[in-house]
Amino acid sequence: MNKSEYTRIIKNEATKLGFVDIGISKASRLDDVEKDLSNWLENGFQGKMKYLENHFEKRLDPRKLVDGAKSVISMSYNYFTDEHQKDTESPKISKYAYGKDYHDIIKLKLNALLEYIQNEIGEVYGRGFVDSAPVMEREWAKKSGLGWIGKNTLLIHPKKGSYFFLCELIIDLELEYDHSIKDYCGTCKKCIDACPTQAISDNGYWLDGSKCISYLTIELKEEIPREFKNKMDNWMFGCDVCQDVCPWNRFSKAHQEPNFLPHPDLLEMKNREWQEITNDVFKKLFTGSAVQRTKFNGLVRNIKFLNPENE
Repeated sequence: MNKSEYTRIIKNEATKLGFVDIGISKASRLDDVEKDLSNWLENGFQGKMKYLENHFEKRLDPRKLVDGAKSVISMSYNYFTDEHQKDTESPKISKYAYGKDYHDIIKLKLNALLEYIQNEIGEVYGRGFVDSAPVMEREWAKKSGLGWIGKNTLLIHPKKGSYFFLCELIIDLELEYDHSIKDYCGTCKKCIDACPTQAISDNGYWLDGSKCISYLTIELKEEIPREFKNKMDNWMFGCDVCQDVCPWNRFSKAHQEPNFLPHPDLLEMKNREWQEITNDVFKKLFTGSAVQRTKFNGLVRNIKFLNPENE
């Protein structure tokens, strides 16, 4: 087999595993990203996420993560759902966290794909990554033609929207490489105007992570700054606002992943029940879920912060 045939069978198998889009780029240093990454960090937009300041070179060069790397296989995995929380007064959870933790589900699929490559092609070394290492996943997805990075700084596909998890398989096998596509955001500013905490810059493409509701409700381990009181749009875990208003997400279709289905009681929870949530209920609803990242005390902190009575 030649690299064209290798590429074909890898993409076919990835599709069988449920990945929606697959693109491949040559493993090389992201020289064109270095300045923006450096400026973003210097502005302190990472907030308390100090780990983003580490492994600067590894973020830019996948060959420092995988010895002899030649190809970065970027893939997207759909998590969009039409389901929603029934009580409109309830504090809200981002769609991505309704079901089981995507890290676990997708990592298994990446491992299966690598095993398939090794069985079908031979001695191939590689590693799979899903939001778990210093890999600039959106840049690689963009470079591989999976979409463009929109004004909300998320990857957007022109026919499928943006409700996708991104992941990579970096391997030491040369393949056929894909090309990036153009940016179709145009003059639209819906995400910029809708962001409850004004985390997106006036011209877009630049996000102050320290103001993002997802950061405030998940990554920030200390008390949420008072300046964000009454600006959280009732989100207790994550935030979907900049995706919900994006016109390209009119093309989103419901996922087919059983593991992403919510616990039967999750969408039925009423506001009062969230206000009185116990550790036992938390465990029942979120065992194996990404919501466990914030832990019971973190979720209670978020819910209390949203309550206007707690001034």
